[in-house]
Amino acid sequence: MKEASQPTMLTEIAAYYAAKLEAHGPTPQGVDWNGAESHQTRHQQFLRLLDGRTHASVIDLGCGFGDFFRFLRSSGHQGQFCGYDIAPAMIEQARRLHGESDHHHWRIGAEPAEVADFAIASGIFNVKGEISDDPWRDYVYRTIDLIAQSGRQGFAFNVLSMSSDPDRRRPNLFYADPTEMLAHCLSRYGRSVAILQDYGLYEFTMIVRHPTPNEPGRPPGT
Repeated sequence: MKEASQPTMLTEIAAYYAAKLEAHGPTPQGVDWNGAESHQTRHQQFLRLLDGRTHASVIDLGCGFGDFFRFLRSSGHQGQFCGYDIAPAMIEQARRLHGESDHHHWRIGAEPAEVADFAIASGIFNVKGEISDDPWRDYVYRTIDLIAQSGRQGFAFNVLSMSSDPDRRRPNLFYADPTEMLAHCLSRYGRSVAILQDYGLYEFTMIVRHPTPNEPGRPPGT
């Protein structure tokens, strides 16, 4: 396993996903998911964060070719949407599939330039390649802070679970302990935290709502 700086790590991961898109096109496999059903199931977990707020603004960090945007719109969402991805090929594909308008945009990058009502990240912590666990875990926690700052009302992300069967784990993927992640989010972002791991996949989704200004646990930098 190797150490790497964050720019190097992100360059390698962008190349990995660009190759998946090249091989499989704008499909779940093109963003390294197993299939359409599990892809849809992951999307559905994030609706818990929005809680029916169809006009809330959303940032999607690691948007791929924009399938979560398609899902949101099909679910009745009408708010502002901005998708970010580190792979230029993904953003190009998102623009081709979904266009752009005053209400939705696609941008290349790893750090959102604006703040929305809610921020989500799906799958961006899974593929670590040859990076060892400790530096990748540091990257995960830094990025969760970034997502926390990008969603003024709350944020959500998913990650592969250590509770999955050991013989099914792949060495190029990162797995987190759900109890440790829950404790981390509770201590850092306040008590309004939910962990979802009852949807049949080898992962979990964290839903975090920011406390009101007079409560402790505001997101870092706010």
